[in-house]
Amino acid sequence: MAESAAPSRGLDPLGFIAREGSLARVPHVFRPVVAAARDRVLDVFGARLDSAYLYGSVPRGTARVGRSDLDLVIVLREEPADADREAARALGAGVDKEFPEIDGVGALLYSRARVLSELERYDIGWFVACLCTPLLGEDLAEFLPRYRPDSLLARETNGDLAELLPRLRKRIAAAEDSEEALRPLVRSMSRHLVRTGFTLVMPRWNGWTSDLREMAEAFAGYYPERAGQLRRAAESGYEPVGDLAVLRSYVDDLGPWLADEYARVHGTKAPRPEGWN
Repeated sequence: MAESAAPSRGLDPLGFIAREGSLARVPHVFRPVVAAARDRVLDVFGARLDSAYLYGSVPRGTARVGRSDLDLVIVLREEPADADREAARALGAGVDKEFPEIDGVGALLYSRARVLSELERYDIGWFVACLCTPLLGEDLAEFLPRYRPDSLLARETNGDLAELLPRLRKRIAAAEDSEEALRPLVRSMSRHLVRTGFTLVMPRWNGWTSDLREMAEAFAGYYPERAGQLRRAAESGYEPVGDLAVLRSYVDDLGPWLADEYARVHGTKAPRPEGWN
């Protein structure tokens, strides 16, 4: 059994999760990409933009040239419409096409009211406050609480896996059976399951990390019988291979087990209004 963490394990001296990433950590090779993304977010959303953030490996300083994606959070002053989501997708596609240094651009789009809502305080709010690096506008972390790696945070971040599994099965069934089509699915589903496995044990491990391999090792200390599966998923999160058998193992075995164990340990995530995803 893993031992309790010291405050340095992703926590500040008071035991709160320390914010990860900063613009100063963005590797030099990715700085033109970040600058272009920042300028295009401003061009596309203009005065409707409340704030924008980076997250993931680029602001953590661990991104790999030609292998890592660029991750953005865009917060608008009002609820995003379908046209806004399409504009964000087009923006990401344009940056991805222009810069071979990155392998894809992902942009999450929310309203200011949703980020700061009571319902999202321990999910999107925590995500912005702890895992996102301010890029444009007002930093909404100033209006959010400090967070500890407790069961409430675990439940509200990843306590919806059982609800997600049917959608994941549909995505797999609809995907073309090719390496090119399946590889992004393997990468995203691998990362999701590893993070879910980690937050399952996060309160006992008493810390935070965004490193997939470290997440898998933390999980292994409490569930050795499933350790091999999560370690393999962590590797697939970094080096995915478009293998349909891997995806099926996620939705037929590892995913259902994780969902059941998560509900037993932490309960399930509070329901969201229809249309929130």
